[in-house]
Amino acid sequence: MTQTPSLEAPRPIADLPDTMLNIAGLNVYYGESHILRNVDLSVAPGKMVCLIGRNGVGKTTLLKTIMGLLKPRSGAIALAGKPITHLTPDRRAKLGIGYVPQGREVIPRLSVKENLILGLEALPKGASKDQKVPDHIFELFPVLKTMLNRMGGDLSGGQQQQLAIARAMMGRPRLLVLDEPTEGIQPSIILEIEAAVKQIVRETETSVLLVEQHLHFVRQADWYYAMQKGGIVAQGPTRELSNEVIQRFLAV
Repeated sequence: MTQTPSLEAPRPIADLPDTMLNIAGLNVYYGESHILRNVDLSVAPGKMVCLIGRNGVGKTTLLKTIMGLLKPRSGAIALAGKPITHLTPDRRAKLGIGYVPQGREVIPRLSVKENLILGLEALPKGASKDQKVPDHIFELFPVLKTMLNRMGGDLSGGQQQQLAIARAMMGRPRLLVLDEPTEGIQPSIILEIEAAVKQIVRETETSVLLVEQHLHFVRQADWYYAMQKGGIVAQGPTRELSNEVIQRFLAV
């Protein structure tokens, strides 16, 4: 299913009920360069949504705007029906958005356990912040249990990515936002990360929005959006993701 960006006024956020993440009419600029153009996107509770597109089309910009790292010039963002467009990144995190940026940003001179414990800072005020890493984190990423005392900077790229996702899950997010989690990672670890994300959705009912280029991972999502020149130009269930769309928006 292909959509052409509409020139009509964007739908108000109130017209997008029963979703975990609602984005309506989002426009973002770098200086006077128009990067995101009237973006509408939604993520249902307990579903995985994949954002695809070639490099430079605005995918990372959209994720940074969702997290509050960039301010939109117009448009609205809501989390579980609550407007968050003007909230700071830390407030969004405490409302339940976990974010794993491109490049992972593991703190190299902290141990694996210390990196994980940092994830507790995303818990809302008053929540228990037990310093013990819960068992379900090690069920998702067993390798981390054997590396708790190793420095984050000593881990391989794939291990750092698993640590970054685990750290985000320590904050018990309702929405997990992943920016190219398989970039630069060997194929065997890609499959482990893919399986872990599917398990997160299945067992915790966390919603997931990810930017991804690895086709097998893309197809694990329930729904896809394709971006081109800062706008959403195609969307649909991933079971209907055609070779034509793949060639247009994923092939280099």
